[in-house]
Amino acid sequence: MAATERVRTPKADSVCLAAVDEARAAAVETAEDWGVGDHLGHRVEGDRVVSHFFACPHPGYKGWYWSVTVVRASRARNVTVNEVVLLPGSDALESPEWIPWADRIQPKDVGPGMLMPTPDDDPRLEPGYTGGESATDADPAEASQIRAVVAELGLGRERVLSPEGRDEAAERWLDSDGGPRNEMTAQAPAHCSTCGWFVRLGGSLGTLFGACANQYSPSDGSVVSIDHGCGGHSDVVDENKPAELPRPLWDTVSWDAEGSLFD
Repeated sequence: MAATERVRTPKADSVCLAAVDEARAAAVETAEDWGVGDHLGHRVEGDRVVSHFFACPHPGYKGWYWSVTVVRASRARNVTVNEVVLLPGSDALESPEWIPWADRIQPKDVGPGMLMPTPDDDPRLEPGYTGGESATDADPAEASQIRAVVAELGLGRERVLSPEGRDEAAERWLDSDGGPRNEMTAQAPAHCSTCGWFVRLGGSLGTLFGACANQYSPSDGSVVSIDHGCGGHSDVVDENKPAELPRPLWDTVSWDAEGSLFD
């Protein structure tokens, strides 16, 4: 049977317990204009080590308190102030936990005039093709031809979407309001893939997505999946067709005389 280790409780030192005035003086010196309130009690930290607590009356630190730790050396008659700190109580008003900017930024947070730098090692991007360093040089003529071909193929960008970036975008778009899993699609008469307002995206993402061009649709100008749908489908036609106009009461087109109007 394993022996139970006994934890010794530190003995309260009478000199440290009585050093309330010394502790208050140290708190007042540290607090300056913030003030030091009533003595709230103490806690025995160890042999000849005691922390005294004082209220903090500052309105900006409601629920906080001053903690002054005093110690007494062996065989010494007087105490020494070891530490003075301002600590939050159980009901203290504290600032929210700090979150780095990179983790705090949310989708669509970039506004007018704001810049959001992209890390060099962003896994959503990979190097593109710009035609080499001479592709932007007008001379010689060969470089100009390279530049023209690069522009025609839609290249010329330093970085392009990586497979990981495309997969991440596809998952995000499928889970958005333009995806298939929502009430709008469930009540739609047909999917976007059969709609005349559907403009398919280019590249590999075009197999699953396009953009809506119906100004009356809530998805106008947004990316939608091919299996998304809404009530603005182009196949939904007005059943109230206009009635045929009756024959005119006075016929101004017929001509009874021989020849034509242009003779």
